[in-house]
Amino acid sequence: MTPISRSGLGRRSLATLVCGALAAGGLVAAGVAALDPGAASASSHREAPLISGTPQYDNTDLYAFVSPDKPDTTTVIANFIPFEEPAGGPNFYTFADDAQYDIHIDNNGDAQSELVYRYTFKTHRKNGDTFLYNTGPVKSLDDPNLNITQTYDIDLLRLHNQKLVSKTKVADDIPVAPSNVGKASMPDYTKLRNQAVYKLAGDSTTFAGQADDPFFADLRVFDLLYGGNLSEVGRDTLKGYNVNTLALQVPNYMIQESSKQPIVGIWSTVQRKDARGYYTQVSRLGSPLVNEVVNPQKDKDKFNASSPWDDAQFLKNVTNPELPKLIEAIYKIKAPAEPRNDLVDVFLKGVKGLNQPPNVRPAEELRLNTSIKPSMHPKRLGVLDGDNAGFPNGRRLADDVIDASLRVVEGELLGQKTGLSDSVDKNDKGFEKSFPYVAEPTSGSRGPLAKGTGSNVKNQLGDALQTGSGSTNIMLIAGSAAAGVAGVLLIGAGVMWWRRRMYNRAY
Repeated sequence: MTPISRSGLGRRSLATLVCGALAAGGLVAAGVAALDPGAASASSHREAPLISGTPQYDNTDLYAFVSPDKPDTTTVIANFIPFEEPAGGPNFYTFADDAQYDIHIDNNGDAQSELVYRYTFKTHRKNGDTFLYNTGPVKSLDDPNLNITQTYDIDLLRLHNQKLVSKTKVADDIPVAPSNVGKASMPDYTKLRNQAVYKLAGDSTTFAGQADDPFFADLRVFDLLYGGNLSEVGRDTLKGYNVNTLALQVPNYMIQESSKQPIVGIWSTVQRKDARGYYTQVSRLGSPLVNEVVNPQKDKDKFNASSPWDDAQFLKNVTNPELPKLIEAIYKIKAPAEPRNDLVDVFLKGVKGLNQPPNVRPAEELRLNTSIKPSMHPKRLGVLDGDNAGFPNGRRLADDVIDASLRVVEGELLGQKTGLSDSVDKNDKGFEKSFPYVAEPTSGSRGPLAKGTGSNVKNQLGDALQTGSGSTNIMLIAGSAAAGVAGVLLIGAGVMWWRRRMYNRAY
């Protein structure tokens, strides 16, 4: 059960994890005309029927890695709200006020949370008489021009055998970085982001706000797997989209069971409050690409509401995966023999000698050995390419989880080399070198202007388009524009009245 909630902490089967990985990866390399186009998705973007209709509660990706610039700490990044169109105003992107966003830590391999960092949000509105997200240039998180703001609290829950032992508030009313509306509205977005990075007690750090979606993949798998003949491949179709990010950096000793047992399992969940005030888990994510292809439609929502200690119910989806059989049918790449115990060992338990805790209970968690130092020269395929600081030992932002997962699914650990890939090897934006590491979000003013706009329009408006330092000038311009629209409507109405009158006279 999720602490202080009616339903469970959350589940996502191990089976789903591996299969999901397969799913995304395999789809990438496949090109199968016979495959149902709804069978795959990017990481956990819109991966189940119910959660696809409620994006505020949708975990898209989870990352956990030893911080490259502070190797005595671990950074966890949980992303939500898939496919945020940067120009999606006037109601830009906020975390849900009626939800609990949880980061779970299993530090002894028993598939249960020993620690839960719980984020809860509150939305604030300064002026309800305008449709604007901001009423002028925003220069700080407390700028009066930022009309819609959010703050959040963090509670640290300690548990034993799924029962709450203690609850401590570790953060209170911390501001969220806003959506990046554009240069006119937010001339120095970097400053706003930096103001949203907060130091907590115990040398921990937190951030919540919008970011560029760090997941990179070609999602045209839905067109019968890249057009049915791999004619549609090699484009990062998540380029330009944003997500809402929670980032937490904590000292390794705070989440380890002990210095002798430094391996932790991490997953994130979202619980949504119902009309009676009870919280019900609606989303869960550990390792990437879990609930997309492995689970059939009838199990996807069940998987999102399940918990790691119940993941055995999905085991068959991992030991007898569908994807390798599809690839064999289309590309004649022989599917490894079943049952696929190699997938169980790697994805449900962790790699023995690397990130498998003692006495592990198989469960879908992102497992990280916090004693492995960051790589000086990270490799996108992680452990498959000899870089033990990368996926599936945790997950770094630049790890190519689709290519790595696909190759494992196709039997690379059993000696079968395939080299399958979606031909998208890196994110469209570079990642930051310090916390919160994710790239800044793309703004709504991106992209080239159409011909005949830009300077020509400015010349026509002349002095009326001079931007002031406060909100008065901007509101004046907006008011003038509104008046102009009203004028056009009045003229149109007059023309229609005149035509009707002429028509009546004629007949």
